[in-house]
Amino acid sequence: MIQSVLLENFGPLKSFFWDNISKINLLIGSNATGKTIILKALYTLIKSSEEFGRGDDPKRFEQILSEKIYWTFQVDKFNELITKGASGRLKMEMNAEHGKCEYSFGDKTSNTITEIKNSFKKRDDNSIFIPAKEIITLSKVILASREQMKAFGFDDTYYDLTKAIVNNPPQKGRNYTSFSNSRKKLEDIIKGKLEYEQDSGRWNFKKGKNIYSINIVSEGIKKIGLLDTLLGNRYLTPGSVLFIDEPESALHPEALNQFLDIITLLAKEGIQIFIASHSYFTIKKLFLIAKKEKMDIPIVSLSDADYLIENLIDGIPENPIIQESIRLYEEEIEVSFQ
Repeated sequence: MIQSVLLENFGPLKSFFWDNISKINLLIGSNATGKTIILKALYTLIKSSEEFGRGDDPKRFEQILSEKIYWTFQVDKFNELITKGASGRLKMEMNAEHGKCEYSFGDKTSNTITEIKNSFKKRDDNSIFIPAKEIITLSKVILASREQMKAFGFDDTYYDLTKAIVNNPPQKGRNYTSFSNSRKKLEDIIKGKLEYEQDSGRWNFKKGKNIYSINIVSEGIKKIGLLDTLLGNRYLTPGSVLFIDEPESALHPEALNQFLDIITLLAKEGIQIFIASHSYFTIKKLFLIAKKEKMDIPIVSLSDADYLIENLIDGIPENPIIQESIRLYEEEIEVSFQ
């Protein structure tokens, strides 16, 4: 479990420190304020700690981390990640249950990190990042662009996720109780499940006895089916860290409501969750979950100038996203009575 993070001169974030991280964590803010940057920074470090020392791979940790940063942020040189106009070095520090890691680099760094302190212990869990865009129908293209063409386009969050669902077939036998319950709820939402044909490399949607091509299935079904697949093939386990960028994307409010209920079940089972959003529905639902479950849900409100960290169990903070949502609601009420 990630416990704290420090970022300095990282993209739009000149200085960012977060130490009340919990089981479910929410980042909100308008575009280009750093929500996804924070998720990806956390992902690159936790994922590198998982890939280090697996099997017979002889790569050093700094080599794995450098490659992960390169293919996740997809910049020609790492110094492009440094805050524009900053005089200092980019720095990241993360504390977790399995250790601590910090690294930094300056404006002369190309694409290899050399200044790094790492005390992470071996980690067997798998963490994953679910981006806002769906990846199911693009799985072949994503794999080809990286494994054959070695080209920028789909970053490592897409590539790692594609490998996780394509290379790991469903497993039989008893699953974790909460995972089994979550899968049933997910399949109830979409009235079916996704299936992958290993021989043809095709995805289908199975609803009862009927099988449909994935190309005619809605993006909402694909997103929910994706999480069901990660639970069914046991890629996610208690101890995994799950990053979700804009869960509201392609989901109608009722489905989003149920999706976040399922996320809560997974958090109770031990999966740590980070969510980036700019949806009032997401914020409001997580506030209700915090109150109902008596659960700490830290909320990071990002703006161009600064950030504020609060706890949803204490209430919904004032934020431009929330204020605009309320304004639109009041405007709707006013129009309806005219």
